Amino acid sequence: MPRNIPISLSRATVMVGLSGGVDSSVAALLLLEQGYRVEGLFMKNWEEDDTADYCAAAADLEDAGQVAHRLGIPLHKVNFATEYWDRVFSLFLAEYRAARTPNPDILCNREIKFRAFLDHASDLGAACIATGHYARLAHDHAGYHLRLAADQEKDQTYFLYLLGQHQLARCRFPLGDLRKTQVRALARRAGLPTAEKKDSTGICFIGERRFRDFLARYLPPDPGPIETPEGKVIGEHQGLAYYTIGQRRGLGIGGVAGQAEAPWFVARKEPARNALILAQGQDHPLLMSRGLDGGPPHWIAAEPPAAPFDCRLRLRHRQTLQDCSLIELRDDFCRVRFARPQRAVTPGQAAVFYRDGECLGGAVIERAWA
Repeated sequence: MPRNIPISLSRATVMVGLSGGVDSSVAALLLLEQGYRVEGLFMKNWEEDDTADYCAAAADLEDAGQVAHRLGIPLHKVNFATEYWDRVFSLFLAEYRAARTPNPDILCNREIKFRAFLDHASDLGAACIATGHYARLAHDHAGYHLRLAADQEKDQTYFLYLLGQHQLARCRFPLGDLRKTQVRALARRAGLPTAEKKDSTGICFIGERRFRDFLARYLPPDPGPIETPEGKVIGEHQGLAYYTIGQRRGLGIGGVAGQAEAPWFVARKEPARNALILAQGQDHPLLMSRGLDGGPPHWIAAEPPAAPFDCRLRLRHRQTLQDCSLIELRDDFCRVRFARPQRAVTPGQAAVFYRDGECLGGAVIERAWA
């Protein structure tokens, strides 16, 4: 649990996670302008294993250093690679071995950015931490509320649903009311060296590399049949871990004799037979679901709502909010019915719940309803 240090709203020391990108750079800038004492911290969360990794990490550290120099703030450096491996990456691999598709960025936020970083910042004397996440924070008599960002295209509350009251009481999201274009304009005005830096994409520790090649380092190929929904073998996959529900590219399937010309999509995995089931057409019935079963739900407010409970949800980052109903809730299980069928509901990913612009919490998807 994060250390409980009272936060003064005036002249408190805020530790900003400086990643070397424009978002965290402007977060530090805004906090300085608001009168906080600001320090920066660069987190190294992955041990480089090739030249490309080293160059990317070194460049990010250099950019973070230049931003800190420009703003006149100290920059600390810390290596969380061990914590990342133990708390995030080992679970990431276990999920892929089970033929599921995890989201390591969600675990990274809970275990590294809002746990290890928060504790380390406390040890350095900071009252709270700040990041460049696009999210808003509100506080009232009921506690802290995680709310959608002003920029719906950049909103990152989906990745933050595992946070709780202890973390939210100790963090700041300075970019929550801004759009990305405004953030870059502020960076240019302040002469920050990251103003035009390209946004990072993909999984946090993999960067721009081809995901299948990276995963194969830890999970060797395990070939098996590719089948149609009717059971016809039409090819061979390289391992269920390398594919995700709804995937179209990289299947190695061209025209199939006796089949229509429509594109193929991953519709289902059958680990017991090591079989990958493909279906044709964007909206094939096997790709559509009317609901899901989830694992233990996490509620940001700590107290769960009473089921049945109507709300909205996201099944992936940047998805438009969808109407749904939580029809069954237990400590270890939740059941969700969609108002409209949803495509490519993927075990291992997160279903995150919203109501009136507030992120309520979420659960890992265990099973999509057929």
